[in-house]
Amino acid sequence: MWNLRYFILAVTLGLIVVGCRKDNTDTKTTEIEGKDQKRKEAAMGITLQWLGHASFRICHEGTVIYIDPWKLKDSPKDASFVLVSHSHYDHYSPEDVAKVFGADTKLIGSADVIAKEKTGQAITPGQTIEVGSVRISGVAAYNPNKQFHPKSSNWIGFVIELGSKRIYYAGDTDLTDEMKSLKEIDVALLPVGGTYTMNSAEAAEATGHIKPGRAIPYHWGDIVGGRADAEAFSEATECEVQILSPGETITLE
Repeated sequence: MWNLRYFILAVTLGLIVVGCRKDNTDTKTTEIEGKDQKRKEAAMGITLQWLGHASFRICHEGTVIYIDPWKLKDSPKDASFVLVSHSHYDHYSPEDVAKVFGADTKLIGSADVIAKEKTGQAITPGQTIEVGSVRISGVAAYNPNKQFHPKSSNWIGFVIELGSKRIYYAGDTDLTDEMKSLKEIDVALLPVGGTYTMNSAEAAEATGHIKPGRAIPYHWGDIVGGRADAEAFSEATECEVQILSPGETITLE
């Protein structure tokens, strides 16, 4: 009789121990899976998509930034930020801003854009706006010797600090002293089409001053400039250059 009682007690204790071990194993498995997911998310880094002409979409950990959205095919309304460099129609398109604008979207742009949109926050050259983990600084964008983009308009480019990267979007500009003074730029987005902005040779000269980790040409393939301008830029600069096709997305590692 006692032997039977001891046997039942031993079996019960054994089940409890096994149960505890299983619970511990499940907890450890969950912790490992969580760490693996975080590693995967970290490995994804920042994605950058060229939407064509002068438009970009940048994403990182739930933050979505559109720059000068124009001729968008879809209406995702997923923007955390919309940045607009100036009020020319191929950079400020109210219809395209509306396509990405959601309930919590923040619009940041030149003063004339904000006045027309009647919402958002104006940014001027030299000013920095910080929202959460995102820092956006205005950089003067103008033509020193052309009439298309006068310095007095206070139109802008942006330095975007997101994740571990500093991304410079030049806007519609020629090579300027303000651009030459930029430091520690991981990715430089530069116009190469000429006429209204820098041409390929001038953009290549700009990379010699900025010394970015890599450069991506834009302002070609629509209105002015062609792929030949992007390729000439790539050949003339010493830094890494990626020529994107419209809609192409890359990961910034």
